[in-house]
Amino acid sequence: MNAIAPGPVWTPLIPATLSEDHVKEFGKSTQMGRPAQPAEIAPSYVFLASEESRFITGAVLDLTGGEMLP
Repeated sequence: MNAIAPGPVWTPLIPATLSEDHVKEFGKSTQMGRPAQPAEIAPSYVFLASEESRFITGAVLDLTGGEMLP
């Protein structure tokens, strides 16, 4: 099984569910200094669902904006 471990991703739920102060700071802790946009991480999901990834197994793609996973 392969997996994707995304970091902060900007979606419509962010401003709808978080306080205004939290929204202003959302994703700024990444090395990129901002959250990912869905279009930036979507290709990874498509890749793992495609035939091109048939030889990949047990991989975790960390799409975290430069943060290392523990």
